[in-house]
Amino acid sequence: MTNSTDSRTSLLRKVVIGAVLATLAGAAFLAWNRLKPQGLPASIASGNGRIEATDIDVATRTSGRLKELLVKEGDDVTEGQVIARMDTATLDADLQRAQAQLKQAENGKTTAAAVLAQREQAVTTASAVVAQRQAEVNLATKQLQRTQELINKGFVSPQKLDEAQAQLAGAKAGLSAAQSQVAEARSAIVATKSQLVEADSVIATAQASLARVQADLNDTVLRAPRAGRVQVLAAQAGEVLGAGGRVVSLVDVGDVYMTFFLPETAAGRLAIGSDVRLVLDAAPQYVIPAKVSFVASVAQFTPKTVETTAERQKLVFKVRAQIDRALLERYRQQVKTGMPGMAYVRVQPDTPWPDKLATALPAQAYDKPSSAP
Repeated sequence: MTNSTDSRTSLLRKVVIGAVLATLAGAAFLAWNRLKPQGLPASIASGNGRIEATDIDVATRTSGRLKELLVKEGDDVTEGQVIARMDTATLDADLQRAQAQLKQAENGKTTAAAVLAQREQAVTTASAVVAQRQAEVNLATKQLQRTQELINKGFVSPQKLDEAQAQLAGAKAGLSAAQSQVAEARSAIVATKSQLVEADSVIATAQASLARVQADLNDTVLRAPRAGRVQVLAAQAGEVLGAGGRVVSLVDVGDVYMTFFLPETAAGRLAIGSDVRLVLDAAPQYVIPAKVSFVASVAQFTPKTVETTAERQKLVFKVRAQIDRALLERYRQQVKTGMPGMAYVRVQPDTPWPDKLATALPAQAYDKPSSAP
């Protein structure tokens, strides 16, 4: 009798407990159903993605040893800021040699110019000698004529004719020699002018060599091509790097975006510049405004057949949402890449944003503490 009573009591206790649990489960379900977020309207599409930014690798142009590294991971750098310097001992020697070669080439041109002036003066002198010899020939010719007349009249002996003829022949020979000297001097001028042209070519070659060495020296100073944040130090001072060796990787925190994917029905209705709202998993209380800056013209995934509407819905297109640079600058120290989140975009521009997607940003941006001097 006692055992039967205990069994009924245990059964009753189980029924009561089950009823209580069922009641609590029902209440919990009703509460969750009442408190769960409402779905988005059909005019707002969404996709998940990650915050990305433009990456920049600062690398060496020529091989060499890294002399000093002037930044650390996490440092913010400005455009043109010196990031690292390469060892320049070899290039300094090349620079001195190129400068010496240029000086030598300039001296060669100066010498050639002086020789040209001498050659031109020699032409002037030789031309004066030609004029003198020509006058002597003219005089000897007249003397020969007068001697011939005197011989014909019998006033002088025929021996004088031989002397006059000899004087004329000597004068003509002197004239011919003077004319040869003029021709030789003029040929020397042509040769010297060629040397001047060659000297100009040597100077141009030396200048090009000097400019190349100077360019190599300039490239040993590695500068930030744009403002950004140091993400990776790929090398340390003292390492020998090859041409194109990566030294530092930067991320441009002013060029930040999220890439996500939308089906064909949504992507086909998007326009460049459409409003986007970004919600990051790490900070769901904030809603970041952005703009559509890119919509792929080719589907990222194409089924084998697209004859049916259902299959066409499987087409997805890459979309990029760009965050305004001024906003990024305001919250520069809080910008982090690689963070996952959701992107919401209005496929109908006149559709209002739900309250939960209204822009919500931190009250203020906290500046990075300044380092002690």
